[in-house]
Amino acid sequence: MRIGIVAGEASGDILGAGLIAALRERYPDLTVEGIAGPRMVAAGCKAVYPSERLAVMGLVEILKRYPELRGIRESVKRRFIDDPPDVFIGIDAPDFNLDLEVCLRERGIRTVHYVSPSVWAWREYRMRKIARAVDLMLTFLPFEAEYYERHHVPVRFVGHPLADRLHPPTAEEMIALRSSLGIRAEGTLVALLPGSRGSEVRQLARPFIETVRWCVERHPELHFVVPAATPALRVLIETELGGDASLPVTLIDGRSQEAMAASDLVLLASGTATLEAMLLGKPMVAAYRMSRFSYWFAKALLRIERYTLPNLLAGRSLIPEIIQDEVTPERLGGALLAYLESPEAVRELKSEFAVLSGGIRRGADRQAASAVQSLLSE
Repeated sequence: MRIGIVAGEASGDILGAGLIAALRERYPDLTVEGIAGPRMVAAGCKAVYPSERLAVMGLVEILKRYPELRGIRESVKRRFIDDPPDVFIGIDAPDFNLDLEVCLRERGIRTVHYVSPSVWAWREYRMRKIARAVDLMLTFLPFEAEYYERHHVPVRFVGHPLADRLHPPTAEEMIALRSSLGIRAEGTLVALLPGSRGSEVRQLARPFIETVRWCVERHPELHFVVPAATPALRVLIETELGGDASLPVTLIDGRSQEAMAASDLVLLASGTATLEAMLLGKPMVAAYRMSRFSYWFAKALLRIERYTLPNLLAGRSLIPEIIQDEVTPERLGGALLAYLESPEAVRELKSEFAVLSGGIRRGADRQAASAVQSLLSE
């Protein structure tokens, strides 16, 4: 069995490594080659190019590197057309993979795309290309699969890999985590996650730190932990803190999941971190803010009323979503403190989170491998 594969960025490398391991259980003679990261290479994939070559963010950066990226895609396309694999699997990176999948599928090579683009949220016109590109779409979330079924695109809901790894910590585990982070065991701890990208942190760091001040005025016993995703983002956060030693804030490098797991409440940028917080059973407040032009442009294209994954999974507003001009210390802080004043509501929310988490905890690696095996047996 020979598989062609392309994964972009670190998240795709993690998915690819798990999928390769699960496929090898079914096909002991498996050979895999393509664009891969270190985890996929360790799992036995031959890397024609390293996946970090596809890790490009931002329109300007993409335009600068477009000739290189196009050259890589043409090289991979020619390699697989000249020596066709039994199946090609594109992991995320839709701007790169979908065009490649269209070309390979037109040549009779079966194609799988793992991780649905957010066509259900915006840019629905991409469905036309997806229908031409894939023999099978693998989705993390059930409502994504329902969307593809309505559009008559073959799909399999495999569950979310994060759900297989993350569970609510016990009280003892939270104490141990706080100790490892250099934070006292007692008291209420709030994790602040203003994002993992510079644009997010520049928009949210200041209102998040102002929210700390607002909350501490009303609850002096609170303590806050802020994980900085990169050294550059740490500098941005330190600038907003302004050297104010009176603020009860512990700034750490990385370890965002540990910071959330150790905390009682979470204030965070809307994104995948909201799903992580849900799986960890943490009451949260989600915020998002962008430039005024970007906001109105995105708003014109969006087809959904809710933004965060917990609310999308629930089909209703479980957690506060505070967007754009509403991102103020009063709104953010008020939503956080409401949890402290409503322990019964917190218990109900955690129960809801447990149900939603169970619904996407399906053993994603093996489910994805089973779906690929079914396609190959057709």
